[in-house]
Amino acid sequence: MTKVLAIDGPSGAGKGTVAREVARALNWTYVDTGAMYRAVAWKARHEAIQINDEDRVAAVADAAVFELDFDRVVINGYDVTRLIRTPDMDVAAATVARMPSVRRLLVARQRDYAAAGPVVMEGRDIGTVVFPDATVKLYLDATPEERASRRAKDPTHGFSRAGEIGVVASALAIRDRLDRTRQASPLTRADDAILIETTGVPARDVVARVLGIVRERLGDETPTDGRR
Repeated sequence: MTKVLAIDGPSGAGKGTVAREVARALNWTYVDTGAMYRAVAWKARHEAIQINDEDRVAAVADAAVFELDFDRVVINGYDVTRLIRTPDMDVAAATVARMPSVRRLLVARQRDYAAAGPVVMEGRDIGTVVFPDATVKLYLDATPEERASRRAKDPTHGFSRAGEIGVVASALAIRDRLDRTRQASPLTRADDAILIETTGVPARDVVARVLGIVRERLGDETPTDGRR
């Protein structure tokens, strides 16, 4: 099986930053699965489809052509990198992610990415559903306060003032509840996933720890054997 580093965890735990930097260091493909659900939600909205119409949203997912890299998210030729990182799209993506038919379609796409070479894949069900036999499984987490603080300071998610932490905390709590209670692939830590607590830990230190875990697991294998 292709080497897969599965990184799961809730919003604001640092998955994206860590996964991107680890993928760069290993020279592996990086896939943000959450961006795929966000892009489908955006495209459905763009086509004036009701976001809770599962059949029509699934049709959007089935027809979607994704271009994903470290810095861009493109669906059917539309660069939606910034458009999908808003509080409104947080809610829309959570709705789409609860749809079993959409998840089946996108999980198949995610597995296709790994078939092409080693991959660092981040999301909420990578180690439990997408790749239950992943080479390395990690679960990143942080306190609700830490996650809200990080998100509030991140302008790419539609917030720009630390004073909005209360608003962000409420939004994250809603998203956490939706992710953990959905019937299709709920957010949960795989039994064999390594828990990494990121509260108060600089991203570079988390990246270093993850790289150490991966290299230890691979042993004598060269970790920088990606196709990039």
